[in-house]
Amino acid sequence: MAHTARIFSGIKPTGHLTLGNYLGAIRQWVETDQHRADALFCVVDLHALTVDHDPARVRRLSRQAVTLLLAAGLDPERCTVFLQSHVDEHTRLAYLLECTATDGEMRRMIQYKEKVAREQAAGRSVRLSLLTYPVLMAADILAYGADEVPVGDDQAQHLELTRDLAVRFNQRYGPAFTVPRAVLPKVAARVMDLQDPTSKMGKSHAESSGIVYLLDEADVARRKVMRAVTDSGSEVTYDREAQPGVTNLLEILAACTGRQPLELAGAYASYGALKRDTADAVVELCRPVRERHAQLCADPSYVDEVLRAGAERARGLARPTVDAAYRAIGLMPPA
Repeated sequence: MAHTARIFSGIKPTGHLTLGNYLGAIRQWVETDQHRADALFCVVDLHALTVDHDPARVRRLSRQAVTLLLAAGLDPERCTVFLQSHVDEHTRLAYLLECTATDGEMRRMIQYKEKVAREQAAGRSVRLSLLTYPVLMAADILAYGADEVPVGDDQAQHLELTRDLAVRFNQRYGPAFTVPRAVLPKVAARVMDLQDPTSKMGKSHAESSGIVYLLDEADVARRKVMRAVTDSGSEVTYDREAQPGVTNLLEILAACTGRQPLELAGAYASYGALKRDTADAVVELCRPVRERHAQLCADPSYVDEVLRAGAERARGLARPTVDAAYRAIGLMPPA
């Protein structure tokens, strides 16, 4: 009997989900991953606590993220959708992996260095959880015996750490974990900020004028695209170095329509026409997700039931692996 791949993917509720989240990850989860594998999709709410946060906002954004994943087309009959904090095995395993990782490994993480610099620049103290966050991320993955983890460039170092920890634990204490491999999205739509096309469209950015959120009303999304920064000159060419603004619009339009950016560049004589067509495509792409989200919000008991069933299945998958790791590392099982 052929082995069915198991995939784990998580999304952090640190801001409203964006067009970048949808084109870069969620669409692949919906169209491909949930159909070809035993797939688990988790809103990793514990990761939202590593920096200063408003508790009510984290709860609200966690629920909104789950609802949007369902609205985008994740089917609880085909995949497992759940909240990280509803499954204790994540934190149980994280401590064992903290006992496997080293301080030096944690401090070498590029994201840690960047986030520390941001927190210190804002005059905020740095939480210990920011340092150990990659270990919790490793626990998220290893608890489920995931073979594959879809990752973008920004998470590649964290997945490498996960692999290292799994191998080290297995060598020291016995074969407890599957060593996962990174899977780069087939259509890695890297959506950049419309006002700053050299940086990624991020859901937790303070300045939102260049970010299209999935729940933006049609006229708001259209206005953001129409006001997108373009480049000096007037020729529409696909060149990330020389024309980052135009290239971003071409890539968004290509991702929305299933065409190639280079082919689209040849079809436009002006920035205005490109912006109009990109705005139309973005509005049309987000419309059904927004409409389905509104329907799901009107039936909160459905989302509650998806989360209850998802957490129950996730616990059933994770507990045997985590219990085995506890025994392997030298802890006595409860009587």
